[in-house]
Amino acid sequence: MMRSPARILVASRLANVVEARLRQLAAPDTITIAADEQKLRAAVAETLRFDVVLTDLTWNDAELEFRFDGFDVLDLLHDLGRAAPVVFAVHGSTTERDHVDEAMDRAVVSGIVRKARGLEEILADLRLVAAGRTLPPGTVRSRAPICRYLADGSRGRTAAAMAGAIAARRASDHESLAAAAHCSRHTATKLVDRYLGPLIRARGDHPERLPLTAPVVYRWCGEHALYLTSWCRRNGLRHVLGPEAG
Repeated sequence: MMRSPARILVASRLANVVEARLRQLAAPDTITIAADEQKLRAAVAETLRFDVVLTDLTWNDAELEFRFDGFDVLDLLHDLGRAAPVVFAVHGSTTERDHVDEAMDRAVVSGIVRKARGLEEILADLRLVAAGRTLPPGTVRSRAPICRYLADGSRGRTAAAMAGAIAARRASDHESLAAAAHCSRHTATKLVDRYLGPLIRARGDHPERLPLTAPVVYRWCGEHALYLTSWCRRNGLRHVLGPEAG
């Protein structure tokens, strides 16, 4: 029995580069390409339903990566009432790890594919998802995922506000951290012992033999800035990132 053509949305900063080849390989499926947020919004608004959406998990573009990522695509589909199975495309780099951890917790995510696999294999996966299948994870979750810690009650939210303010380069000491994270100076002094130190220890991100200090926490926030700013932007803490975050 012949399968019905699938309606596939591809949302990627570099989608235009592979568009011609993708359309050739995908026939008779319908391919819609969106290489930026404006085109994505228009494509979703103009189409009643997509059978599957392929989107970059992190949008590797200096002008965009701290303002938009694959989770924003999920939010857009939800906000416009166009929910569809989503497959995230990743390079497999360490900078994507925090995003991957959250993606594995999101029920609407039907799979994660490596970009290096090639268009033919990726299309085969998309057709499986369009037919109602879920892809195997293909990756291992980090020890103590950041997303789960930040979502865990008031302590997690305060930790997120502090981490986001530091990641956005709005804090360098207790006073500036308290101002940027909208907390008291007393709370800011507990950055290491109560709020972010336990997460860093639980993840094994700092050697046990060395003391865990404020400079270590600040460095850690810088290393995870892409995800920390994304989490704050999407979880009601955009204000800690500063006015430039919009």
